[in-house]
Amino acid sequence: MEDVTYLSARVLAGRIRRREVTAVEVLGAYLERIAECNPLLNAVVSLDEGRALAAAREADAALAGGAEVGPLHGVPMTLKDSHDVAGLRTTVGTPVLDRLPDEDGTVAARLRAAGAVIVGHTNVPPFLADYRTENDIFGRTCNPWNLARSPGGSSGGAAAALAAGLTPVEVGSDLAGSLRLPPHFCGVYGLKATEHRVPTTGFFGSVGAPNPVRILGALGPMARDLDDLELVLRVISGPDGIDGDVPPVPLPERGPVALAGQRLAVAPTLPGLQVATDLRKQVLRVAAGAADAGAVVDHRLPDLDWTEQSIFVPLVESVTTALQPGTEQRTLAWYLRMLHRRDVFAAAWEQFFTRYAALILPPAVSTAFAHDTTDVAAQGGMLVFANLAGLPALVVPAGKGADGLPIGIQIIGPRWSEIRLITIAAALERAGILPGFVRPPEPAVASRHPE
Repeated sequence: MEDVTYLSARVLAGRIRRREVTAVEVLGAYLERIAECNPLLNAVVSLDEGRALAAAREADAALAGGAEVGPLHGVPMTLKDSHDVAGLRTTVGTPVLDRLPDEDGTVAARLRAAGAVIVGHTNVPPFLADYRTENDIFGRTCNPWNLARSPGGSSGGAAAALAAGLTPVEVGSDLAGSLRLPPHFCGVYGLKATEHRVPTTGFFGSVGAPNPVRILGALGPMARDLDDLELVLRVISGPDGIDGDVPPVPLPERGPVALAGQRLAVAPTLPGLQVATDLRKQVLRVAAGAADAGAVVDHRLPDLDWTEQSIFVPLVESVTTALQPGTEQRTLAWYLRMLHRRDVFAAAWEQFFTRYAALILPPAVSTAFAHDTTDVAAQGGMLVFANLAGLPALVVPAGKGADGLPIGIQIIGPRWSEIRLITIAAALERAGILPGFVRPPEPAVASRHPE
């Protein structure tokens, strides 16, 4: 079949609906691609060919019977190994959470209702708590652009699988940049949705169990183009009747927007951070291109106390360990004071976005680092502000660095502005300022890339 594994999810679904190809044939192409590439990448784990084949056959039978079908009907895909999928081993990268769920989480259930065929999980670090993707259960995931480099974390398996043609779409999570660093490292798209846009029912724990992370984190789609990204966002968003933190905020329709007249802010780095020259150059190149296309571009950041980002670490430690036996518990008064400081920080961003449609900046301090790099925490400096403020953040491919590795840009907007961010990125692509997805070399070639 014609390189089916690099077609978009929308094109695949359209061809299956028109019965130009069967869901079983498409699944076969993906399973063949996984068998060919995954031994080198180790991106896909807990592969369940039997259940996937049964689901693909059911998809074909539904079409043959004239059934109404969803927008992802018959499309195979993987899911990050932190989303419950009924009958599929879920580990979150650690033996502590290794189990076989008996029901789907909300994300998996909505994707299946849209017709998707879930074939397996993608690898993650233990507890999703690292900017690289390796664990004692499944081992290390490699970057398809250079196998000696990390795909990032914690959605590293998902980003590597997307870039290598092992899945057309994915759904990641982001508590400190996990949905943004891997797309930047692997040259794909990632959208951290607004906090509480997507339900977390069945994510990082059994359906019905207490939610260990009620703030700071967000789920969101990953893809190889903006239209697939939007499609998956619409499928997984909105209240589910279980996660009471998710408000009924509708996603607006997306229309064409010209760059001319758009007010954009740009920042090649953030206070106190050393960002690699290649990343800064890409941000400045995109900003210059937008200005040439008629956008009003200012070098500007919000007027806020950037040292307040320091509250992120104790706050995230508090919310992620509160349900663990034997951990030191903070007082309610301490927690409320921290939430107030968070509110002040977020309010400064909301005020900033009354003047600008979006902020463009790097999504990290470097391109993909080598696997055994020890100091990786600095990457978070370009990421955690969006978690602290609850903002949506879109990472889009922007080019390559001198090392031949992908570089993305990060586009940030006010809460609930995901569609606006997608629209701005689409305008930048239409203008030729952003290149779109570029396919990496085959993994066997990537393994020979010089360091």
